[in-house]
Amino acid sequence: MADSPFEEVEAREGAERAAEAIERKDPLLQQVTLTIAVLAVAAAVCGSLETTEGDRTIVAKNDAVLEQNHASDTWAFYQAKSLKKNLYTIAADAGGARAASYAKTAAQNAAEQGPIAVKARSMEAARDRWSADAERHERRHGRLTIASTLLHMAIAIATLAIILHRRWPWATALALTAAGLGAGVWAYL
Repeated sequence: MADSPFEEVEAREGAERAAEAIERKDPLLQQVTLTIAVLAVAAAVCGSLETTEGDRTIVAKNDAVLEQNHASDTWAFYQAKSLKKNLYTIAADAGGARAASYAKTAAQNAAEQGPIAVKARSMEAARDRWSADAERHERRHGRLTIASTLLHMAIAIATLAIILHRRWPWATALALTAAGLGAGVWAYL
């Protein structure tokens, strides 16, 4: 339902012109109508890909944060081992009946630090991979947004060819379509 009587009249006139053009078998109307249908499909596909890339960006960023949290926890464990090693080293250096036991515990904590550091670095590498993945998806999302916008603009301008019964809006829509499809391909390069 139209918001104003003027919109109703315009819609009715547009529908009447379209019906007349169909009856006359107007080639421009057929070409533009087919173009709009193809553009609608292309815009829907592009919009779907845009949404998918946005979702993948969020998931990859989330995974990067989780890996960073795991790496931070692992480095905290490494530091705890370092503190314990240092405390036992001080206790062993102080001498006494348990000095040998303290030295052994200090050496054990020192030996455990190496694998912990390797594990933490591995988690940081995973974080970096997820971050790079997120950046790639975010770049694609932005480019697909441009592509989708250009395709929607092409649909709107192609509609003007029907209303005005002129070829220039259709040609403009085709140019925007080429730009939109180019941006869509660019997203994956």
